[in-house]
Amino acid sequence: MRLRSCPSRLRGSVAIPGSKSHTIRAVAIASLAEGSSRIEAPLDSLDTRAAVECYNALGARIRTDDLHTWHVNGTGGQVSPPLDVIDVGNSGTTLRVAVSSAALLPADGGSAVFTGDEQIRRRPLEPLLASLRQLGASAVSTRNNGCAPAVIGGRLRGGSTSIEAVTSQYLSSLLINCPLATEPTEILVTKLNEQPYVQITLDWLDRQEIRYTNENFQRFAIEPRQRYRGFTYRIPADFSSATFFLCAAAITDADVEILGLDFSDVQGDKAVVDYLRQMGAEIDVTSTCVRVRGGSLRGVQLDLNATPDALPAMAVVGAVAEGTTRLTNVPQARVKETDRIAAMAGELARLGVSCTELPDGLVVEHSPIRGGPVHGHDDHRVVMAMAVAGLAAKEPVIVDTAESAGVTFPQFASLMQDLGADLELIE
Repeated sequence: MRLRSCPSRLRGSVAIPGSKSHTIRAVAIASLAEGSSRIEAPLDSLDTRAAVECYNALGARIRTDDLHTWHVNGTGGQVSPPLDVIDVGNSGTTLRVAVSSAALLPADGGSAVFTGDEQIRRRPLEPLLASLRQLGASAVSTRNNGCAPAVIGGRLRGGSTSIEAVTSQYLSSLLINCPLATEPTEILVTKLNEQPYVQITLDWLDRQEIRYTNENFQRFAIEPRQRYRGFTYRIPADFSSATFFLCAAAITDADVEILGLDFSDVQGDKAVVDYLRQMGAEIDVTSTCVRVRGGSLRGVQLDLNATPDALPAMAVVGAVAEGTTRLTNVPQARVKETDRIAAMAGELARLGVSCTELPDGLVVEHSPIRGGPVHGHDDHRVVMAMAVAGLAAKEPVIVDTAESAGVTFPQFASLMQDLGADLELIE
């Protein structure tokens, strides 16, 4: 499927759907909990549905027939071996979190096999598998390449492990599941990218009164034989999804109100508001909305280590801003659904934008954005970023693999259209 995006003027208000990060953590913890849980206002997307199917396969009972509230009957930490291979689709978060949950299987209680789509089978998993082995579980990559497919068995005992968290998902996975280990766990973190995502996980542990110590995100000590309890939680809106609306409004002659964002939440991508303000965007934040009005922007240097998902959209903003924009310290963007640094450099170049790759980021020069066809790389964030580029281009931008937006944001095109964006899905 292709998405045609034409020069547009945005006006009106838009409500942002729930956070993917929170929804998947809610599904995982509710599935490991004793009793029943209610997840209110969850994000309904391909990634979160993958998490639901995964934890159903591990023994939870999750009902999603009410789209506004998902009901979960948990396993009490007693996960079951799945009857079939677990296919997580495109969901890296689901894969990384769930492999540690599968390590809670009894030592003689079978195993779980995880796979996913072509992108998932290229994304690194070995650092997490190695930590699970150090902590007593069985965890192997079937192709000996450190990626899925992977076979996981129990029992997660505890002990000491060190991990290089090139993706924060490795550390979050251990933090969520090690409280259910039979012995104390020590996690030494030799490298950590995307710290705010770990803080989201820690907030979930705190709400559950999980006992652990955190020494400056470099060492964690987790007490054993703890339990999760059923809960009711309303999922906050997703700042990562809001990024595309914030950026679209900033680069067009817009007046847009973005609703539902909670700045008290620890999601790292709320920093995008500050990034755009540094570039000269006029943004007012109130208790009810974020109002963005388009205007003159200037290039800046931004450290995106904590906000890697913002790189594609911020690269588009860089093309519109006067001068030079440098997006740095985000090497992990190369191991997402695709190499987003190379993908954005290549696709922006096809639209006439001067863009240079760095090992850990991009340098984008102010350039008129031409129209034309671009490749979405089957990556939801690349697709949405290039659609945003079309709103400020001279001619329409045609983005292929547009169906991948459904991984995290199925309503992206329709919500943009509600603001007056000239977007059209075409076969």
